Formats: sequence, C-alpha cells, structure tokens
Amino acid sequence: MDKNTLQNLREDYRKSTLEEKNASENPFTQFSNWFKEALNAEIPEPNAMVVATVNKEGFPSARVVLLKGFDEKGFIFYTNYNSQKGQDLLDNPQCAVVFNWLELERQIRIEGIAEKLSPEESTAYFHKRPKKSQIGAWASPQSQVIETRDILDNNLKNLNAKYVDSESLPRPSHWGGFRIKATRIEFWQGRSSRLHDRLNYEKNANNSWKRTRLAP
Repeated sequence: MDKNTLQNLREDYRKSTLEEKNASENPFTQFSNWFKEALNAEIPEPNAMVVATVNKEGFPSARVVLLKGFDEKGFIFYTNYNSQKGQDLLDNPQCAVVFNWLELERQIRIEGIAEKLSPEESTAYFHKRPKKSQIGAWASPQSQVIETRDILDNNLKNLNAKYVDSESLPRPSHWGGFRIKATRIEFWQGRSSRLHDRLNYEKNANNSWKRTRLAP
C-alpha cells in the first residue's frame, strides 16, 4: 500500500512534553513562554491563528488572521468590521481561536468573547502600519462580491494618487481591532502513540484560572 495515501499519513510526536511541574499556573504566562519558543524556532508567521465565528443563522466559519497583541485582557487582531468575520462577531461575540505550530508539535486552543477595541486603540495601531497596508484597508470592500480584480486595482490606483503626498491615511471607521477575552485556553503538546499532553485552563467566576489535564 502506498505510504503516502491519506490513511497512512501520520507522525509519531516525540519533540517535547507538557508537564504540570513545568507549566505556569497562569495561561497567559504559558502562552507567552510558548510564543517566545515559536519565535526562537523561526516558525513562519507564528502569530497566524484560525478564528472561528458563528453567524446569526448558526452557521460557523473559520479563517486565518494574524495576532497583533496579547496580555491578560485578551488576544488582539484587526479587520474590516464589515467583513464576514466582523459582522459575525458583532452579531455573536462568542468565538474560538487555534494556533497550530507543527514544527514544535504544539497547538493552542482559545475560546472567549470578542469585543471591539476603542477607536483610539484602533487608530494608534492603524498609523503604525505601512502606508501600503493603510491604503489596502481603504481599497478593499472585504467579503463583498466584486465583478473583477480591476475594481481593487482601480481603487488602489486612485488612493495612491489621492494620498501621494501623505505619509499616512486616516483610519476608516469600518476598520479596527477586536480583543478576544479568553474564558478557556488549552495547550496541546504532541506525544508518542497519540497519547498527547493537554493542559486546560478554565476561567472561574472570580477571574482566577483552574488548570486541569485532559485525556487526548
């Protein structure tokens, strides 16, 4: 049988372990430690994360976005509020996030509630972006149907001409950040024979965190 068929694709994970004695009691400290290790491992775009949302009709969708900040308040990313994910989160702020670092045989799952950043926070980050990225935020009616690629190219051309003498653009009112306030964070470390390590952190009513081990 061909070893490359889907049923035969498998890896036996042996790179590391996740033991309670070596893990932080605070999930944000644990996330920070793992994120630093992902950076040091030179994983391509270690801040890439899948964000899953549910619309008003109850249908889920998921896509990859880039984490742009985190602390004990939550995990931050930016988007067009008129996009599908933006509208989903405004209608139903419950969401989930997944980081998948195959090079380290690790996964992080986050569940929580999304809230819009303040206009001031979004504007401050917008003006830190390269000018081309600022123009892109104006040029694309994200998630909307467009007839041809020419629409984007024309928008880009017109915006470049309009702001040719400007170092930065004003932030569009439809563009800004979300902060995902985590209520659950799970750290997954691949182990041999599919007996993986899973440490789960659940937020309590008093805002403390309870850590438990889950069976793989």
